Amino acid sequence: MQYRQLGASGIDVSVLGLGTMMFGRWGNPDEPSCRQMVDQALAAGVTLFDTADIYDFGVSEEFLGRALAGRRDQVVLATKVGNAMSDDPLKRGLSARWIVQSCESSLRRLQTDHIDLYQMHRPDPITPIDETLEAFDALVRAGKVRAIGTSTFAPAQLAEMRSSAERLGVTVPRSEQPPYSALVRKAEVEVLPWCRQHGVGVVVWAPLNGGWLTGKYQAESVDASARAAREPDHFDHRDQAIRKVKRDLVARLTNVADSADLSLIQLALGFVVSNPAVTSALIGPRTPEQLDSLLDASDVVLPTDVLAAVDEIVSPGLTINPVDDG
Repeated sequence: MQYRQLGASGIDVSVLGLGTMMFGRWGNPDEPSCRQMVDQALAAGVTLFDTADIYDFGVSEEFLGRALAGRRDQVVLATKVGNAMSDDPLKRGLSARWIVQSCESSLRRLQTDHIDLYQMHRPDPITPIDETLEAFDALVRAGKVRAIGTSTFAPAQLAEMRSSAERLGVTVPRSEQPPYSALVRKAEVEVLPWCRQHGVGVVVWAPLNGGWLTGKYQAESVDASARAAREPDHFDHRDQAIRKVKRDLVARLTNVADSADLSLIQLALGFVVSNPAVTSALIGPRTPEQLDSLLDASDVVLPTDVLAAVDEIVSPGLTINPVDDG
């Protein structure tokens, strides 16, 4: 396993991080199975563990907290706040009141006294940025949060957040979490260059594009256990034209992987972490068996000719389905 510093945070993380959105009823409600994935990841050298309050409305955090009991100091623990936790309009967003309340709830569920990386899950157009930043800063000064970050923010929003933090003299966000994969490359246009220029770490989500870059969606029939079958409205599989384009591209990428003696997963993850702006890529398995195949890609370094071949198939900066940009 490789390790990289998360921007200017002073925090080192593994180049592959374990994303736990599938912990709970959204993916795998079997807690012993989820604990096994935590064990596997730790044994492989994974140090970054990422969750969010909204993942099964707190269950993911609870599973992860119990799985890490007695091993908390071995990991960089990241979670998020901001997405709606219920229909109650007061239980969402990035107001100071909700940030403080959510942090306390996450700390309790995670069974810890501090969060290493606390992230704004999505921009909040209603709450003043100053209020949000001052609330996060108070958590940092109280020792409840070590570093703060953002997730799926546009370049202009990242710049505004940074300039506001510097003007206020409060904690500056040190990471951004964008969607990025060989099929979703819009982040290369502005987000990744901006982050690299300003020393902001990048933790990528969906590096396998929701399973497309495992090859499991190459056939028209979808396994009932696949997320595309469990949440059909959340995916582009209902769009026949998009399905055809993606299948054609995945077939070509598979040929590139075969020629380089790599699995498609190794090619996909190796592509993402080869970008100099990327710190870590989050893998989000549903089962221990899926995790094994993902961890096999932890040490892959793609040669320049393979990266060039990927560029010929999907042009730099191009996202096949704009919905995937988050």
